[in-house]
Amino acid sequence: MELSVFFKSIIDQDLCSVVICNLEHEIVYMNPAAAARYGKSGGADLVGQRIFGCHNGKSNELIRKVVSWFQESAEHNRIYTFRNEKENKDVYMIALRDETGKLIGYYEKHEYRNVETGKAYQFD
Repeated sequence: MELSVFFKSIIDQDLCSVVICNLEHEIVYMNPAAAARYGKSGGADLVGQRIFGCHNGKSNELIRKVVSWFQESAEHNRIYTFRNEKENKDVYMIALRDETGKLIGYYEKHEYRNVETGKAYQFD
């Protein structure tokens, strides 16, 4: 089985939104959590559209600046973008690179800081 099937499954099972963009700033993939989160804005129908339609002018400027920074060095791969206190999460932009280290796109990573409330290994 091709490794990409496993990677897609990892992203699809993530409870955090994952929206992947190419270097033309087009949304190329949204996991189910992202499609649900952005449902009022079009959900999965946003795939194929430019990310700039979902953000204000200042945010669009910052997205372009981050992508330029990613392109400066193969070691520029993660940058903190903001804290969302209401949802208790930190948000980052992450560079996506091919096997040679060439930048091919980016995504926004949400890291929730809530303590897990479920019981360990609860199977029901």
